[in-house]
Amino acid sequence: MDSTSRLAQVRARLDLPLARRASGLLEGRHRSILKGHGQDFDDLSLYTPGDDVGDIDWKSSARAGIPVIRRFARQSNLNLVIVADTGRNMAALAAGGEEKSEVAVFMASLVAYLARDRGDRVALVAGDAERLVQRPPRSSTQELELMLHVLAGAYDVDAPASDLNRPLERAMNAFQRRSLMLVITDEARPEPGHEQLLRQLRVRHEVMVLAVADASALTLTGGATSKPVRDVDADLQLPAFLQRRRALQASGEQVVRARRDMVAELLRRQQIHGMTATGSDHAVVQLIDLLGRQKRADR
Repeated sequence: MDSTSRLAQVRARLDLPLARRASGLLEGRHRSILKGHGQDFDDLSLYTPGDDVGDIDWKSSARAGIPVIRRFARQSNLNLVIVADTGRNMAALAAGGEEKSEVAVFMASLVAYLARDRGDRVALVAGDAERLVQRPPRSSTQELELMLHVLAGAYDVDAPASDLNRPLERAMNAFQRRSLMLVITDEARPEPGHEQLLRQLRVRHEVMVLAVADASALTLTGGATSKPVRDVDADLQLPAFLQRRRALQASGEQVVRARRDMVAELLRRQQIHGMTATGSDHAVVQLIDLLGRQKRADR
């Protein structure tokens, strides 16, 4: 196993104020996920002004002659489930120049780091058209490092094609307790073919989508800083005369915008919040913004 600590790498890149802000926003997820009384029953207590009248135990109140409410032992820990797309599309370059897999693993590491410091547990479901990997919810540093190592090892340019439905379906069937599901994929997904499973998952869990933006051969090649774009089949290097054609660039940007609009509309219909990271450098701020938007929507 690679001896590099991915959690330590996150800590080195995460400023303390940002870490505290992210942890505070994650704290809010406990209230939204544990809506209702899915917690364990604790005992009965006399009703006092300000208590929820929905907690009144009417049979016990009738016997006692005074209002009596039920108390519940509230769970303090949260399950986070990373649902990762490991198709070969994730081995291509991201918009910021890193491999999309590097950005995906960093986002997973960031989530694991924040959860570990809160004592929350993190599980993993990763898959593509041919492979499916699942790791149970864990909170120890050693277990989380192993989980991240497993995820990083699943990304490869020779991996099978993407099939996001497979990890989504496994996550839905494997986790009954209401959890925060963080779907990590690229900006072309989810697609209409994933919408039904997302709808079913959204009913049972809280869902967020962490996407990685695709690189463009028109923006990462050419000039003195020319850099081939690593595609899933081969490196892509456009000739300079094609890069200078504004009509070609405009056409490519139009296709990208249409695809992004399609994904955004799908997520809106399912009331799922998402973010699109161009690279790991901006992922921290974008995740904090995502948690903040989700928290405001729950009010």
